[in-house]
Amino acid sequence: MQTWWLLAAGIAAFAPLVAQLPPWLAALTTITFFWRGTLAWLRRPLPGRWLLVCVSLAGAAGVMEQYRTLFGQQAGVALLVLFLALKQLEARAPRDGLAIVLLAYFLTLTQFFENQSIPVALTMIATVVITTAALASLTDSQARPAGLVRLAGLMLAQSLPFMLILFVLFPRISGPLWGLPADAYSSLTGLSDNMSPGAINNLIQSDAIAFRVKFDNKVPAQKDLYWRGPVLALLDGRTWRPGGMTSRTSKLAYASSANAPAYAYTVTLEPHNKPWLFALEFPTTVPAIGFTTNDFQLHARRPVRERIRYDMRSQPAVQFPEEDPRLLAEALALPLLDNPRTLGLGGGWKSTGGTDEERLRRAIDFMRDQRLLYTLQPPLMSMNVADEFLFDYKRGFCEHFSAAFVVLMRAAGIPARVVTGYQGGERNPVDDTWVIRQSDAHAWAEVWLAKRGWVRVDPTAVSMPRRIEQNLAAAVPEGDSLPLLSRAGFDWLREMRFRWWAINNSWNQWVLGYDPQRQREFLQKLGMAAPDWQTMTATLAVLCGSMLLGLTGWMLWRRPRLDPVERQWRRLSRRLGKQGLARHSWEGPQDYARRIARTQPAKAAEIDRIAALYAGLRYGSLPARQIDELRRRIAAFTP
Repeated sequence: MQTWWLLAAGIAAFAPLVAQLPPWLAALTTITFFWRGTLAWLRRPLPGRWLLVCVSLAGAAGVMEQYRTLFGQQAGVALLVLFLALKQLEARAPRDGLAIVLLAYFLTLTQFFENQSIPVALTMIATVVITTAALASLTDSQARPAGLVRLAGLMLAQSLPFMLILFVLFPRISGPLWGLPADAYSSLTGLSDNMSPGAINNLIQSDAIAFRVKFDNKVPAQKDLYWRGPVLALLDGRTWRPGGMTSRTSKLAYASSANAPAYAYTVTLEPHNKPWLFALEFPTTVPAIGFTTNDFQLHARRPVRERIRYDMRSQPAVQFPEEDPRLLAEALALPLLDNPRTLGLGGGWKSTGGTDEERLRRAIDFMRDQRLLYTLQPPLMSMNVADEFLFDYKRGFCEHFSAAFVVLMRAAGIPARVVTGYQGGERNPVDDTWVIRQSDAHAWAEVWLAKRGWVRVDPTAVSMPRRIEQNLAAAVPEGDSLPLLSRAGFDWLREMRFRWWAINNSWNQWVLGYDPQRQREFLQKLGMAAPDWQTMTATLAVLCGSMLLGLTGWMLWRRPRLDPVERQWRRLSRRLGKQGLARHSWEGPQDYARRIARTQPAKAAEIDRIAALYAGLRYGSLPARQIDELRRRIAAFTP
C-alpha cells in the first residue's frame, strides 16, 4: 500500500507540470511511473542500481542539452521531476519514501512559477493532501486509504490558522520569491509599440483581461473611457511608430483644470512585458513606479512582468502650454509618394485657407459623409492604405480610421498623431470593478489646435458612434467574427464570468497582490499605527503561541478517557512496575496474575482475586458496584 501512495504522490506532483516540461522528459517520466506501477502490481523486484545510475546520467545530459545548464528555474524543475520518477524505482526503505514525499512537496511549490491562479492553487492543495497521506502511510502501512486522506485533511485544516497568521504578519517583499528568465514573458498579449493594418484587429479577437479599474466615486460615461497608451507619430510606409522627439519629462507637460471634473481610481494592470502604463485621458498624477513623457504617455521604469497596482487621478480637459516646434514638425511629416488622393484632398483644404478648426470640421464631415463601414474583416490594402480605405473599399477597423484621418489632417496642415490604447470597458456588477479586455483595444487621433492644445478626435466614433457608446458587437456588421463572450446569446455565460471575475479580482488583490504597501494598510486598519518588523514579529509570536496552546488544550480534551475499571487496573500495573513487574501490552489479566504469583507467592491469592474481579467487570457480567471492591483491593495490595 505504501508503494501505491508514493506513486500517487509522485504523479500528483508531476501531472500539473507536464506542460512546462520538454516532451521527451514528460514521456520518460510517464514511462518510469508506469514501470514502477507494473513492478508493484506483478510483485517483481526493483531494477539494479547501475541501470538507475545510467538512466539518471542520460536524463541529466538531456536536461543539459535542452537548457544549456543544470541550474536555474526551468532546468532545476526538470531535474527534480526526473529524480522524483527515478527515486520511485529504488524506494526500498521508509527513508526512500520520505525523500519522495519531500520531492513531491517541493515540486508542488513550483506549480506557482508559471501561473498563480485559483485553479492552480486548488490543484496544489489536492497535491498536498495526497502527499501528506503518503507520508502518513509510511508510519502505518495497514491504514485504510480513507483514513489516511481524512488524517491529511485534518492536519491541513489544523495548519490553516497558522498559515493565515503567517500570511498576514510575515514581512512581505516586493516581487515574486523566485527569479524568472527574461524569455518567460515572450507570449504575453498586449498592445505593441507600432501599428500596421491588422495589428489591433488581431489583438481584439482576444478575451484576455488587460487591466481592471476601481473608481473611488464618480465614473465617466462610457464614451469618455479612453485609456491612453502608446503614441505613434512617425509613418513608415504602412506602419506607424513612436516619434523621434518623444522624451522623458520630470513633470506633467500640462496643468490641471479647475473647471473639469476629476476622477480618482486604482488600476490593476496585468503583465504585458512592455513598459507603458494605462490611464484615463488625461492623468494628473504620475505613479511612483513610473514616469511621463512629453507626448503624455505613462511608462513604468521597467517592463511590466508581474501584476501591479497604482492609484491615478485624471481629468478629461487640461491646460496645455505652447508645444515644442520640433514635436509639431514631426506631427506634420508625411511620405510624399504615398496616398496621393488623400494628400490632394487635404492639400486642397489647406490651399483654400480658413482656420484649423474649420479644416478639422471639414475633415470630420468628410469622414461622416463617406459612410465608412466598421468591420473586423477589412480587405487587404497596398501601401496607399489611406487612399484605398477612404475612396475605394470604405471598410476597415479602428487603425484604418485613425491612420487615414491623421494623414488627412497632416495634408491639411494640422499637426496630428495616432494614439493607441483601450476604449470603454465592462462594469462587473458583482464587485463594481471595471474590466478592460484586449478586445477593447482601440486607436484614435489627436490634433493640435493653437488655442486649445491637443484635442482628441476619434474618427471611429464619427462614422460608427455605436462602437464607442455601446460596445464592439453593436458596431460590426452581422456575420463578422467576434470574441466568444462578446456574441449575443451568451448572457448566462457572461453572468458566470462576472462572478468569476469578482472572485479572481479578490484573489489578485488580497493574495497575489498582498505586497508591502497593502500589508501596511491592512495592519493599520487592524490597529497597528506604525507596523514595523519588531511589532509584527512580537504579534506573530503571541498569536502563534496562543494557537499552539489552544490546539494543545483541544487535543488533551479530545484524548480518550479511561473507564474506572481500566484506570484501576493501570494503577496496579504502575505500582508493580516499581518492582520491575509492569504489565506487558500483550498480557491478559490471568496471564499477568500468574506471572505476579510466581514472583511473589505470598500474594498469589490476592492477585488472583484482583485479576478475577477485573476480568469480570471488564469482560464478564459482574455488576458495576463491584468496582468499589476492586478499588479497595488494589489500594490495599502491597508488593
